[in-house]
Amino acid sequence: MGFISHDEVVNAAAGAHSERLDLAALLLALGPDAPTLCAGWNAADLAAHLVIRESRPDAALGILGGPLAGWTQHIQGATANLPYNELVAKVRGGPPTLSFFAIPGVDGLANLFEFFVHHEDLRRGQADWQPRELNMDFADLLWGRLAKSSRLLFRKAPVGVVLERTDGMAMTRIVARKGNPAVTLRGSVGELVLRSYGRTEVKVEVDGTADALAAFNNSALGF
Repeated sequence: MGFISHDEVVNAAAGAHSERLDLAALLLALGPDAPTLCAGWNAADLAAHLVIRESRPDAALGILGGPLAGWTQHIQGATANLPYNELVAKVRGGPPTLSFFAIPGVDGLANLFEFFVHHEDLRRGQADWQPRELNMDFADLLWGRLAKSSRLLFRKAPVGVVLERTDGMAMTRIVARKGNPAVTLRGSVGELVLRSYGRTEVKVEVDGTADALAAFNNSALGF
C-alpha cells in the first residue's frame, strides 16, 4: 500500500468528512426512496449500510458475504426502517466514540473512497447525472490514494490494467496490474476511482484487444 504521510492522513480525513456531509445533504434532499447504483438499494438502504459499517461490528462482518451475511441483512433491514431523518443524522454524525473508525487517522483512510463512491452511487442513480468537476486538491488526493490501493482494487482482473488520468496538469499513469494482454483505462481521477470499484456508470475510455476487454469487463473489481 505504500508509506502514508501525516499530511495525507490529515487531508484524507478532511476529504472523507466533506464527502460525508455532502452525501448526508443529498440523502435528505432526495428522500428515502431515491434510487442508487447499488443493486436493490434505495437511499435509505445506502444510509443504513453506512451506519452499520461504522457502528455495528457484529453486522459489518457480513457485508462482504460469508456465514454472517444473513445476520447483516437482518440488521440492514431493521436499520433502514429507522425514521429517515434519524438515519441520515447518524450518517452525518460519523462513527460512535468506541467504533474502530473513530480511531484518529482511520476515518479518513478507510472512508475517503467509501463516501466518495457512495456519494456518486446516489448522484448517478438519478436521471441526467453528470460527472462532478472536482477541486484539484481533492482530485490529487484521490489520485494519491488510488496509486497506493490500485493493485488491491484490480487484484482479480485477469489482464494487465493501466490507469491514465486526464484531468491533471499532465497525463499521469499507474500500472494497477501487470500483465499481457492489458487494458488501459483513461479518464478523470474520479471516474477512474469509480471504475476501480466496479461501477460502470462512468465516463472512462477503455483501450485493449477485444479479448482483453471482454475478460476485463467480466472481472470483479474493488474490495
